[in-house]
Amino acid sequence: MAQVEATTERIVAADAETVFDALADYSGTRGKVLPEQYSEYEVREGGDGEGTLVHWKLQATSKRVRDCLLEVTEPTDGELVEKDRNSSMVTTWRVTPAGEGRSRVVVTTVWDGAGGIGGFFERTFAPKGLARIHDALLARLAAEVEK
Repeated sequence: MAQVEATTERIVAADAETVFDALADYSGTRGKVLPEQYSEYEVREGGDGEGTLVHWKLQATSKRVRDCLLEVTEPTDGELVEKDRNSSMVTTWRVTPAGEGRSRVVVTTVWDGAGGIGGFFERTFAPKGLARIHDALLARLAAEVEK
């Protein structure tokens, strides 16, 4: 099994602390900025960064729906890590300053891909699809914090 990786980034016209706080606000902002591929969103523990346990279903394609139960940690300043209890999927959000009143948000998701021909298609197409979903989320996040 090869590891599959999808990375997306965006410059947001808001300071890094504001952007990070919005991303880490699972009980408020995060639920508002999720695009339509997410459903059944529910905060089960915590709700603000480290120690949060959050559930959602992610519909990556018309046939592929992932049931996610994510544990959130903050290993370093400006970094959120969401580890899925139901799979090998790990998503890391990094928010860093990018000039006056701006920040760079980089989101990277990795997981153990399938083997064989299915794995080939997964490694080829899944990163692009997930990047589109993350780009939509980042656009909505930017609209929320740039108000």
